[in-house]
Amino acid sequence: MAFDQLPPIGMGTFRLKGDVARDAVKSALSLGYRHIDTAQMYENEAAVGDGLTSSGIPRRDVFLTTKIWFDQLRASDLINSLRESTERLKTDHVDLALIHWPSPGDEVPMKEYLTALRDAQREGLTDHIGVSNFTCAHMDQARDILGDTPIFTNQVEVHPFLANRKVVDHARKLGIRVTGYMPLAVGRVMEDETLQRIGRNHNATAAQIALAWSSARGIVPIPASTRPEHQKANLDALKIELSAGEMDEINALDRNERVANPDFAPEWD
Repeated sequence: MAFDQLPPIGMGTFRLKGDVARDAVKSALSLGYRHIDTAQMYENEAAVGDGLTSSGIPRRDVFLTTKIWFDQLRASDLINSLRESTERLKTDHVDLALIHWPSPGDEVPMKEYLTALRDAQREGLTDHIGVSNFTCAHMDQARDILGDTPIFTNQVEVHPFLANRKVVDHARKLGIRVTGYMPLAVGRVMEDETLQRIGRNHNATAAQIALAWSSARGIVPIPASTRPEHQKANLDALKIELSAGEMDEINALDRNERVANPDFAPEWD
């Protein structure tokens, strides 16, 4: 089927390799996930493809995202690299192709790589196109370049310690859905007393509360997990309804604590 919107939660695969990645994808799909996120830089596309094909779930029922690394942003490289990604993933197309990071120092003009990404979409290599780690200014520029071509999502870091409000609000204003990576702040949410206390109110874990908070903000979280019990708990988190007071308490945890901040990152909002 053709997806006209992002499934509400995805299975992230960052740092998962080989058999671990394959088994995690297969397990997630068996539990009901229908959104799998990978990237060229993760070096696990082949394993993700193995997990998908061995799961028994029809390819058309799974929303598959990959991301193009910044060394492949030249127009001549981008489409070839995406074609290679689909081959590793054992599919003829992905549902969503993202620019993983803006070109560091604008070495490759945004117009060049976004136009090439749109060309890849027109060639059928991807159903939808989007961006990742784009600032408000980057999103404005991308919107100007792509015109009527929809930007399906901006995938950015979002968790209770980095609410990323300015980017989330600006994306919403532009009609761009936000996908939140590292929604558990690489496990740090589990240690937070506020999240633990709210979790006790719902017979839930601090991690589940963090995911419920993201979802309540209209953000699609993509937690990475290898253990089936954690994968199921992450799915179940979307059933939790937080009160306005609980949302306010979690919002107050924001301290602009960024986990992913490489030296080539843009100047953040």
